[in-house]
Amino acid sequence: MPIDLNVEILLRTRKALDAIQRSFDTDAGEFGATLFVEHHVAELDGEYWRAQLGTDSPTASQVLGLLTLPSHWGDEENGIDVFDFVLPGEVSDYLLSVRFDEQGEIEEISMES
Repeated sequence: MPIDLNVEILLRTRKALDAIQRSFDTDAGEFGATLFVEHHVAELDGEYWRAQLGTDSPTASQVLGLLTLPSHWGDEENGIDVFDFVLPGEVSDYLLSVRFDEQGEIEEISMES
């Protein structure tokens, strides 16, 4: 039975965001969520964080909770192999990229530019 692409995108988005949150401050998240949060907290000024979260010093969970999904891509026409997440407002060239295997399980989370 063919998959409903819209449903699969929603499911993978939720799965990816949950995995990103769980990977923060772990060995698996060292070059993904942890690096992403540390970089952006250090580089973005308090004005950005106040506008987005109402605080100058966001927690990692708050930063990762802001992530949005601007794109997904892969080998197929409507690719769902890789989901790219960014902070709102085009404030950075960096993103968190989540790669899925053929069964829809997460293979890797990495920070990319």
